[in-house]
Amino acid sequence: MDKFTEYFKGVKSEWGKITWPEKKQVVSQTIIVLVIVIAFTIYIYGLDIIFKAILQLFNLIK
Repeated sequence: MDKFTEYFKGVKSEWGKITWPEKKQVVSQTIIVLVIVIAFTIYIYGLDIIFKAILQLFNLIK
């Protein structure tokens, strides 16, 4: 039980050392991530359309 208590005292001590980002920073970084994800999704979708058209040109798929 002693080690259990000591562990959580250590966790509490380290928890106080954490510097949390401000709300503005979290929001801006979240927007950046969403823009990148959307951009890559559009890019991959575009590649899919191009490859599908090429394969249809050679009658490899219907």
